[in-house]
Amino acid sequence: MSETTPTRPTLHFDSHGDSGPPVLLVMGFGMRGSVWKPQVDGLKDTHRVVTYDHRGIGESESPPGPWTMHDLASDALRVADAAGFDSFHIVGVSMGGMIAQHVALGWPERLRSLSLIATHAGGLRSALPTLRGLSFFLRANLAPPEQRVDALTELLYPAEFVARADPRQLKQRMAESVGQRATRETLKRQFRAILRHRTRSRLSQITTPTLIVQPRQDILIRPRESERLHRLIPGALLSRYDDSGHGLIFQDAKRLNAELARHFEQAERRRPRAQRAPRRAAS
Repeated sequence: MSETTPTRPTLHFDSHGDSGPPVLLVMGFGMRGSVWKPQVDGLKDTHRVVTYDHRGIGESESPPGPWTMHDLASDALRVADAAGFDSFHIVGVSMGGMIAQHVALGWPERLRSLSLIATHAGGLRSALPTLRGLSFFLRANLAPPEQRVDALTELLYPAEFVARADPRQLKQRMAESVGQRATRETLKRQFRAILRHRTRSRLSQITTPTLIVQPRQDILIRPRESERLHRLIPGALLSRYDDSGHGLIFQDAKRLNAELARHFEQAERRRPRAQRAPRRAAS
């Protein structure tokens, strides 16, 4: 079911599933919420899953800039409110993981669990990819459309995975990812928010049950950044995906979905019994 937030800037979001614990999926740089399709398909039968388009992406409004991570985190909360989520599990990938950190620090009472996939705690050194990753990142975002698919494929997936993947499935996935590309102004505003992202000194304050997912073949966000998050967030769990790149939400969807569901279930068991009754999404 597709809806928009009642508050401005209006954000487009999609709700999937009728019952189960609520889950908010927060996408990364320049991508629509629909890129979460592998997780939606894997979780919607047992969870109420919401995906959304960031401001300036897809059908969501694009307010004047500059934008900050606090703005983007507030957007995530507005989507959760519109979906009827009093509290929820939040999952963020890449830039979405940065946003999720700000939600966890600013509104900890709203979260049941936190999952951070292929992301970092901020700072220029953390934000810099490998030279190879930077080359593909620039081509994926600035090159003519006919060159973007190949560049994005190389950015997201190790060559070994591309060689053995079903060509039709991979082509469809890349078409979904490149699809309706964000404007350059939106990409600039998101990129500036990423450069100003800083949570390192505050991560010790997080008490939400946290899962950190580390794709060890990532050339966009260096794997060491997951190790750093693991050290800084008390009690966080670190899960290593030895053969995965930055696009592991597609590459290793089955394993990731099972791990997320298990993390949600463990967090649910920690909640006081009185808080476990599910709340139906607002109609």
